[in-house]
Amino acid sequence: MKTRIFNLKIFELALLAVGVALTGYAVFNYFGGRIYSRGAIEKFNSTPSSQVAAVPNHLSSSTSVDSSLWSHVRIVQYKASLTQHFEEPLAILKIEKIHLEVPVFEGTSDLVLNRGAGRIDGTASIGESGNIGIAGHRDGFFRGLKDVEIGDTMELRTTSAKQIYKIDSIKLVDRSDVSVLRNQSAPELTLVTCFPFYFVGSAPQRFIVHASLTGETKTINEPAKVSFQATASRTKENTP
Repeated sequence: MKTRIFNLKIFELALLAVGVALTGYAVFNYFGGRIYSRGAIEKFNSTPSSQVAAVPNHLSSSTSVDSSLWSHVRIVQYKASLTQHFEEPLAILKIEKIHLEVPVFEGTSDLVLNRGAGRIDGTASIGESGNIGIAGHRDGFFRGLKDVEIGDTMELRTTSAKQIYKIDSIKLVDRSDVSVLRNQSAPELTLVTCFPFYFVGSAPQRFIVHASLTGETKTINEPAKVSFQATASRTKENTP
């Protein structure tokens, strides 16, 4: 009997040790993920001013994520995504009006959209001319899009440039309608999320925010690019 009790105590201690080890591993991964998530944005913001002209060295919300509008499920999934490894983001999307600052990764998998926003496959690559499509969850990072208006501006920043876009249309389309992502020769940015924003289940529509490039600042080694619209205007004026 004494031997049996002793063995049970040994077994209990072993289980306790395993539990402590697993808890420590989970805590390490969670906080490690949070540090990486913050660092993804801060890496862009730490670019020396000698490399990027007229771009601030830091952004006000670079160390926090405003999840006040998010669903509980999305918050849980975002936290879970912090334990996963990600490549460095392609860019940082910022819309000051709605306090949005989100890393943009490649692709639109669930894991990517739980961590940030994703460039839609088949659309223009970031840094190239054309229609760049970026998707985000309606109950996460992109829920604030419900408050944007035509004329609002947004910023897309990479390690080598900062582009400013102005919203020129906002519309709803069927979820099967991909015409809004059709590539154009002009520099454009199209944000896509599901609609209605608070719909329970698979949303039937897509909320589309389209914007055109109005200005771009590149590295100090290249001349700053003026507004696309201004360039087009001068070209028209100089045409005989």
